[in-house]
Amino acid sequence: MILGAFQTMNPNGTVGVSWRDAQNTSLDFLTIDYWTKLARQIEAAGFDFLFFADSYGYPTNADGEILDRALIDATNIPMADPITLVSAVAAATSSLGIVVTSSTQVERAPAVARRYGTLDHLTGGRIGWNIVTGAAQASSAALFGEDMMLHDKRYAQAEDHATICLKLWEGSWEDGALVADKTAGVYADPARVHQIEHRGALLSAKGVYGVPPGPQRTPFLLQAGTSRAGMDFAARFAELVFIGGGDTETIKAQIADLRGRLPEAGRPVDAIKFVVGAHFVLGADAATADDARARMLEFATLEQAATTYTWLTGIDLTAFPPHEPLPDLYTEMGQSSVDRYMNPQTGIRKTPHEVLTEFRDNGINGTVFVGSGATVADRMEEFLSYVNADGFLVQPHVTPGTYDAFIEHLVPELRRRGHLRESSTPGTLRARIFPEIGDHLPDTHVGTSFRATPSRP
Repeated sequence: MILGAFQTMNPNGTVGVSWRDAQNTSLDFLTIDYWTKLARQIEAAGFDFLFFADSYGYPTNADGEILDRALIDATNIPMADPITLVSAVAAATSSLGIVVTSSTQVERAPAVARRYGTLDHLTGGRIGWNIVTGAAQASSAALFGEDMMLHDKRYAQAEDHATICLKLWEGSWEDGALVADKTAGVYADPARVHQIEHRGALLSAKGVYGVPPGPQRTPFLLQAGTSRAGMDFAARFAELVFIGGGDTETIKAQIADLRGRLPEAGRPVDAIKFVVGAHFVLGADAATADDARARMLEFATLEQAATTYTWLTGIDLTAFPPHEPLPDLYTEMGQSSVDRYMNPQTGIRKTPHEVLTEFRDNGINGTVFVGSGATVADRMEEFLSYVNADGFLVQPHVTPGTYDAFIEHLVPELRRRGHLRESSTPGTLRARIFPEIGDHLPDTHVGTSFRATPSRP
């Protein structure tokens, strides 16, 4: 069972205004010690990776002004830069993967390639890139002085962006290009270092990659979009896909849809692993877990839920009649977060009040498991089997309390059932998730088509 820990460099968890909880230490999120303690804790528990979501955007009104409620509640603002943490977390751990979100809209491809290629070395091959086209795109675009690009065009640009990165990682330095021979006075063999070129519809690049290949060569690749364009992109590039929780039938359909796209992309149907975002509220027994769930909801409000929804989608649900079914809604921001409430399986539309209540109670990723370790382990097994997924991204409420309870009550049960490692050994993130593949991209991945033809034996 794959386990990741979902985090942002923000003081809140993913339900409510949890920084106000007296048991939460998250106001220390701008200290290195906060993150290295968490990383060591989840590594010892058998988690596979620490996952950082990220965005330059923040909740705004129709005029593009920041919402006061966002600042009062710390809803997606502040948001510090998680890439700055990677080396510190890597130094504090030995086997834990570290996944960071970087946007193909605000980050230029050669810069991303160099940054993650460098971190592939510094982490010993434990780095992963969560590829996104952005979040809260309207405020993010305005911050950078740009017009917001339309949804499908963002994915077209992401295709160019990812291709440039892959050409640099896979096609510039051949195996054996790095010589580092002090006696001969040769650092790199010029015949084995190549200039790449890409002329795309939206992005172009020409030049040599500035970093010799790391342990993975290409960092482990993740993606999270479930729109049609997002799924097409994932089928071509992703190795692991993060599915937001919520309606079980929708999750099952999304995973089946994406698996069905893989053969057309020249990949086997098991080429992608899937993790689902979920909250875990654990206790020694059902009553204790219910008490913890009630405490969790003490800091959740409909106002904060509306702010979060606006941040995700650009749609202010408070502008609609609260108890009437929502009309057809389309947004160039976060369409997946709109579609999940349209109930495509049943055709029944939810009301704004129902959507915001669900957001208030369950957060962005709406799957919640509450109970004792044995009860929750049973439900996890049933859930993964039904939707055909491979694991979970554990959503935080309070830190470290979310993980303390998970580790105390659930980890021993998962280990007893053979779902978690007893201990972890150093290695690359790709080999951890796909031990049968190893450190490098498999031959069926599009990235391998960019590898340079060896110049000589």
